[in-house]
Amino acid sequence: MDAKFDRRETPFNGRVAHVSLKGKVEAEEFVEGDAMEVGVPSTAICDQAGGTRERELILGVGFLTLEKVDCWTFGMAAHDGYVGYVRTSDLKPKSSTETVVRAVRTYAKATPHLKTTEPEVRLSFGARLHTGRSEGDWVSTSVGNETLWVPRKHLGNRNAPFEDPAAVAELFLHTPYLWGGNTAFGIDCSGLVQAALLACGMPCPGDSDQQEARVGTALPDDAPLQRGDLIFWKGHVAMALDGATIIHANAHHMAVAIEPFEVARKRIEVTGGGLVTSIRRP
Repeated sequence: MDAKFDRRETPFNGRVAHVSLKGKVEAEEFVEGDAMEVGVPSTAICDQAGGTRERELILGVGFLTLEKVDCWTFGMAAHDGYVGYVRTSDLKPKSSTETVVRAVRTYAKATPHLKTTEPEVRLSFGARLHTGRSEGDWVSTSVGNETLWVPRKHLGNRNAPFEDPAAVAELFLHTPYLWGGNTAFGIDCSGLVQAALLACGMPCPGDSDQQEARVGTALPDDAPLQRGDLIFWKGHVAMALDGATIIHANAHHMAVAIEPFEVARKRIEVTGGGLVTSIRRP
């Protein structure tokens, strides 16, 4: 691929390209693609078939498929345009979803009863569900090929977004740090920011350099921090909770942590992470 194209954002793998790239790249075939969605609790999106994990897609997220390669499918995520490969078996045909997981974590089980002992399927904040009938405090949904039940109080309407991205980020406090993670069972710095902004109906790309380039408005170096501001370093991003405190998923704590901005800034600088590169207000 031409160096001027970012492969994370360009739906072209050297053979097949999306029709939007006609005249921009040389491909053997240009395709419209097929609308699918993630049918399992989460799946990695990789740089190549069987390659390196780059981000993570959660249940119900749309994926436009462009080419199948063995047991992998090349395409791009519908919610942020991230391009890569996911396991074909983790996808299913696209359908509409109006229900979303609003608790930071929940579970689905085979029966709508609190005290039964069958194994639970773990679902993360932001998972999009196709819900069916109700029974008491439970709602039926499908995960993979199973019909399961989810606690009603953990769900909400996709068309009723949160209002405060920082409050959403705080839901993830103490979540383990996971490179390329996008769930409440493991998340990284840009995954945390993306989850917070998307939950508030604000567009947000997947990686921190993309977020620094596109999200919000850059602030002057001397501007005081406000709640929800994004602070960027090379390869890292945090969110302000107030004028002196930030929340971020980071490898130092190996978790989502809250700490004073100045403490984090000095530690990142002395450990080789460099200086703050920008502050942006979504």
